[in-house]
Amino acid sequence: MAILSQTLFPVTATPPSSLFSLNRFSRSHHHFAYFSSSSSSPTEKLRATAWRFAFATRAKSVATMAANEEFTGNLKRQLAKLFDVSLKLTVPDEPSVEPLVAASALGKFGDYQCNNAMGLWSIIKGKGTQFKGPPAVGQALVKSLPTSEMVESCSVAGPGFINVVLSAKWMAKSIENMLINGVDTWAPTLSVKRAVVDFSSPNIAKEMHVGHLRSTIIGDTLARMLEYSNVEVLRRNHVGDWGTQFGMLIEYLFEKFPDTDSVTETAIGDLQVFYKASKHKFDLDEDFKEKAQQAVVRLQGGDPVYRKAWAKICDISRTEFAKVYQRLRVELEEKGESFYNPYIAKVIEELNSKGLVEESEGARVIFLEGFDIPLMVVKSDGGFNYASTDLTALWYRLNEEKAEWIIYVTDVGQQQHFNMFFKAARKAGWLPDNDKTYPRVNHVGFGLVLGEDGKRFRTRATDVVRLVDLLDEAKTRSKLALIERGKDKEWTPEELDQTAEAVGYGAVKYADLKNNRLTNYTFSFDQMLNDKGNTAVYLLYAHARICSIIRKSGKDIDELKKTGKLALDHADERALGLHLLRFAETVEEACTNLLPSVLCEYLYNLSEHYTRFYSNCQVNGSPEETSRLLLCEATAIVMRKCFHLLGITPVYKI
Repeated sequence: MAILSQTLFPVTATPPSSLFSLNRFSRSHHHFAYFSSSSSSPTEKLRATAWRFAFATRAKSVATMAANEEFTGNLKRQLAKLFDVSLKLTVPDEPSVEPLVAASALGKFGDYQCNNAMGLWSIIKGKGTQFKGPPAVGQALVKSLPTSEMVESCSVAGPGFINVVLSAKWMAKSIENMLINGVDTWAPTLSVKRAVVDFSSPNIAKEMHVGHLRSTIIGDTLARMLEYSNVEVLRRNHVGDWGTQFGMLIEYLFEKFPDTDSVTETAIGDLQVFYKASKHKFDLDEDFKEKAQQAVVRLQGGDPVYRKAWAKICDISRTEFAKVYQRLRVELEEKGESFYNPYIAKVIEELNSKGLVEESEGARVIFLEGFDIPLMVVKSDGGFNYASTDLTALWYRLNEEKAEWIIYVTDVGQQQHFNMFFKAARKAGWLPDNDKTYPRVNHVGFGLVLGEDGKRFRTRATDVVRLVDLLDEAKTRSKLALIERGKDKEWTPEELDQTAEAVGYGAVKYADLKNNRLTNYTFSFDQMLNDKGNTAVYLLYAHARICSIIRKSGKDIDELKKTGKLALDHADERALGLHLLRFAETVEEACTNLLPSVLCEYLYNLSEHYTRFYSNCQVNGSPEETSRLLLCEATAIVMRKCFHLLGITPVYKI
């Protein structure tokens, strides 16, 4: 080959660098097409063969180097890189074909599958291809696959499915590296850099109830997963702190407390009761109603007395909200409706200048194709509404905060509102027509919380359940269960209280998150606090048991991480190791599809894999003790990261 190279590629005719760049393959392919044409001379054909050989050798060596780099995350993506090279070598005329790599569902024939062969065959079969069918395409893809330490073997089954078996040695080494360098090295990499997650968003002067539970819990988990994926997340609490209801609240405050400076949270008492009393008077008393309407005008006009009263009511509400956020360990930055108020007129004018805003029955609206009703942006009395505020908030987030992905977490009942104002934003040119292209917006809808009677979850008085009461009840029940097991005699009062809180609050969160968010779910303390089945209690106890096994070994686990070696020789060791290595792609899937339930399913399956491993593989006192303790520690680390992403505090003893 050296002689051939000297003949065809003299020093003065060096092959272009594009030939050796995988990213610019299509350019180098023109050389292949040219030299292999039917009119080519024997010398040209020989030269074409050499070019192909040079490219293939270079491409495979580059890919091999990439494949043998230290594993730092997504198994599926790493395999896709290998098959991408194989595709470009096998079918150079189809550079746009993307590798289709998926985890094998059953795992009987392999760990992953590449499913390109059938699709490729349908593309190339009428183009004079050398291949005789999908199985032949599959065989060619395997033959062109770059050598990699991560792949043990590949085989073609049925109509061209390529089954990939990973190397147990490589898997063990990858887990060892995580133990040394930390689980953050497994964080997925998303294409977005900054996102807004708009969640919780209660209304001022109203109690947070179980209806806000799902938005707060789901939104927090989405924010945590994105943050873990190295996305800068702006956690926004879009509270309802502006609007006509504040007129009646302020007037009622003036009536009850003429000296508003001295008003305290204690004096007002239950905000929900205060709100209902003011609403009752507003509905029955015409004089009061007129005063309330005038109060709105004064408030929106900037009257300092009315602004001060409004601020007092907002502060009292925030104190109540903080009690819930503290219990749930949720962090938010408030930017309520009032924050965007100064920008609304400018945004409406921009929409108007683009010819989007029209007059209709005294109001100003945007007509949208596919909707029976227009989107009202200015009411007939000249006031603004939800749509004007939401459009302005979106404009601000895109232009001022430079967010690439804006995620709204509310109940499914608001789906049409979001569809309409998203469409208006696209019509204005703020968003691309393709809803998968950045900057992008998503409405993360969720179903209702039901009582065990199948109806909306309420108290006996038919009021919605206060969230603070709900969380305190979960903690109380959790503590009673621990006392029944005698833990009050084994632990300090602080340990008992902390564990009861972690288990109680964690149970409420997990019971919500494990369900597909679009469905309704039944709230049941008995089910969520059960220590068997797919519950937070079971998972937290499983983690505590792993920690106990490591403690009982008497070994310094941090020292073992540095000096010990991990092996995945037993089938159950290998299955557990493989599941651990699928963590990054699971988090990426949960982020991409905005489905926390995907992560919950992964966590529960992880505990099941661990149970099988521990049942069949002795840890302490076995010849494989060091390796298996490392596998226990890796499992505990990944479980803790799952708990963190779900907003659940782990427990270390039971």
